[in-house]
Amino acid sequence: METILHKAETRGHADHGWLNSWHTFSFANYHNPERMHFGVLRVLNDDTVSKGQGFGTHPHSNMEIISLPLYGDLEHKDSMGNITVINQGDIQVMSAGTGVYHSEYNKNVDKSVKFLQIWIFPNQKDVEPRYDQISLRDILTDNQLCQILSPNKDDQGVWIHQDAWFHLGHFNEETSLTYQLKNKANGVYAFIIEGNANIAGHNLDTRDGLGIWDTNSFELTAPENSKILLMEVPMRR
Repeated sequence: METILHKAETRGHADHGWLNSWHTFSFANYHNPERMHFGVLRVLNDDTVSKGQGFGTHPHSNMEIISLPLYGDLEHKDSMGNITVINQGDIQVMSAGTGVYHSEYNKNVDKSVKFLQIWIFPNQKDVEPRYDQISLRDILTDNQLCQILSPNKDDQGVWIHQDAWFHLGHFNEETSLTYQLKNKANGVYAFIIEGNANIAGHNLDTRDGLGIWDTNSFELTAPENSKILLMEVPMRR
């Protein structure tokens, strides 16, 4: 088993006033040649958008983009004609493919929005752009790792153009379990959203990340009041 630990305080940071963003991997003005990506996981940004602010319309292509609101809600608009609100407890996915323009805006005048912005390199280029958004409320079960994303349209959660599986765990009591990789050629990037955990023998705190590969499985112990995201992805683009 191989691992790489990224403590929360070692991430890149940008405070634009309207946007406070922490970058696990190189992004925009933060460039670290040793932190470019984890397999096909290219971006993991921990964003806070101020009230009444947001991302203006901008383009993407050939990228799978996933958003997980942690607090508050964002209004989404795109060139495919979608106008939606992404709420806390939802997951949004967009296959940029041949090209798409979109904006994300916090229309609330009384509170900020916190969300995870995740980019995955796709396994197919120039696909037709697509958008999907679902609520996770009926998917999540306390004290379990619940699948929220996969490569398969008919599986639980949303799907993307990549052999990736995401699992989210909300733990309100101490829980120990084994995570079995779907594909032994994959790795898993674990991100502690809240609380702390011991994963593959490493003690992790809030917003720490741990990459794990060259293994078929690993152990996870989470205390009460913790939230953990596991992103299983191919290690080669």
